[in-house]
Parts: sequence; structure tokens; C-alpha cells
Amino acid sequence: MHPLLDGTRLVAFDLDGTLVDSVPDLAAAVAPALDDLGLPPPGEVRVRDWVGNGSRVLMERALADALGGAPEPARLEAAHARFLVRYGEAPCARTRLYPGVSEALEPLARSGRRLVLVTNKPEAFIAPILRAVGIDHYFALCLGGDSLPRRKPDPLPLLHAAERFDVAPSRCLMVGDSRHDVAAGKAAGFRTLAVPYGYNHGEPVAASRPDAIVESLAELV
Repeated sequence: MHPLLDGTRLVAFDLDGTLVDSVPDLAAAVAPALDDLGLPPPGEVRVRDWVGNGSRVLMERALADALGGAPEPARLEAAHARFLVRYGEAPCARTRLYPGVSEALEPLARSGRRLVLVTNKPEAFIAPILRAVGIDHYFALCLGGDSLPRRKPDPLPLLHAAERFDVAPSRCLMVGDSRHDVAAGKAAGFRTLAVPYGYNHGEPVAASRPDAIVESLAELV
């Protein structure tokens, strides 16, 4: 197994951009939410750079792009509400696992390590997506962006997971695709590992200085 796993007892994974490519479904929900307000769709390419801070921030970025400036709070709330409805109708129609994910999760689970999911996506969408892509049975705990008072890059969700399973942070690993994952992991005292293929606002994740980078999660095992 990868050297970063030596001595670990818990591995926390991000979801969007790390385990699954969910942008096609996110973009498909953003488009009608904007259309309801008479605004044009941004397309998948732009949405890919806006993912990672939760659904409200996603819609705030989409509105700011369409309007050319910060949206009024009432307009943002209306757009976010429409997005949640649209996304809830089909959260995993075109969402797919990245190559190497199943190859990593199966042996990690067999190794006896606790696997947890820590995402900024609203909690309600987590279970349907994990079931749809066939990896729901691997995770002992799933935390969304609204599960706790604070979300990544705050370390609270990671510290909560470590405490839940009585594992010292130094024996935990955070695996993600963005600067927020790396920052949360470092702040929590976790080891950090990043993948370069996900969503990091157009920036190379190496700039966040994770402890290691792998091209595929299959390299973990």
C-alpha cells in the first residue's frame, strides 16, 4: 500500500472530483435554475471550476457569472432553492466513478481501516449517489456540508470523524482533489493526499502542498 497509509486506521474521502465526476448532473441542474430567472446556462466547463464549496456557493458563482456581479440575497436564495429541486430530481443520472476508485476502496475496506466520506455537498444527496455508483457499503460515516455547523476547509468534520471512531488525527488520512480538502486535513492534523483530476477552481492542487499526489486512487493500494 501507499507509504502514507502506514499506521493509518481511518481514511476520509472527498466525494465530488475525488470519487465521482458529478459535474454533468450539477450543470444540468444549474441550467434550469438560472433559466427560471431568465438567465443563460453556463455550461459544464464553467461549472467544473465552481464546485467544491457546497451548493449555495455554486449557485452564487453561477449567478455572479451570469449577472456580471454579486447577486442580491433574495435572488440567490431563489436560485439555490430551484437548484436543489432540480438536482434532487436526478442527482446521479450522469455521475460516474473515476477510474481506480473501486480498485482502491475494496482492499482498503478489507484492510480493516475505517472509511468515511466528508463532502461539502448537502447530506441529502450523498446516499442516492453512493448507491447509484455502487460504493455505499464501504463507508462507516458520511458527512455533508450541512451535517455539522462548519464544513471544509474547516477541520471540524474531519475531527468529528476521528473522534467518532476514537482514532488519533495523526493516524488518519484525508484524500481529496482541492485546496479545501488539503487545508482541512492539515488543520485537523491528518495526513493529506490529493488527486489532480478533480475540481480545484482551475488551480493545480499541488500548489496546496499535500503530503502526496496520486494520478489514480488505485495507486493507494
